[in-house]
Amino acid sequence: MIGCDEVGRGPLAGPVVVGLVVWEPTQGEWPEGLRDSKALSEKKRPAIAEALPEFFPHHAIGEASPQEIDARGIVAALATAVVRGLRDLAAQGVAVGSSVLLLDGSHDFVTPHLPHPLAVRTQEKADRDCVSVAAASVLAKVHRDATMVRYADTYPEYGFESNKGYGSAGHRQAITDHGVTEVHRTTWIHF
Repeated sequence: MIGCDEVGRGPLAGPVVVGLVVWEPTQGEWPEGLRDSKALSEKKRPAIAEALPEFFPHHAIGEASPQEIDARGIVAALATAVVRGLRDLAAQGVAVGSSVLLLDGSHDFVTPHLPHPLAVRTQEKADRDCVSVAAASVLAKVHRDATMVRYADTYPEYGFESNKGYGSAGHRQAITDHGVTEVHRTTWIHF
């Protein structure tokens, strides 16, 4: 089972990121306090993300850039990120083709974009109910947040370290005052 969750679907800037975590049937333990990233404080997420590889040695991050989101749309960009993560897992020796990919939610956005057939299942609240999806959500969130903090060093006027690219009032004002950057999703900016 490969648990998959995404973060960054709605921001005005930054990539969309997916986490993928392989759960084996023999797995009986995971980091204490692991739950969906939205249920964890920003301070607790990094420690849990750091502990995950000990319990889930096979994991990956997939990413699609703001330019890909603008060019192809968010759903295709999400699927691209998933495929990139699956390729990384395959490079780690995971038998991706004989695995089940479990997506959080009710919509299979991946199957139409897969280069090879794969069993894909959806489950609402999987990030709450399935440990591998919860782990994937934490990995994706910590990775994307760190990316946005790095962008803040280059573009300090946008407040990425705090808004993470979402459309806060301060971020929107910075776009009005300074324009868009290469990390913005230009097709998403309408005010």
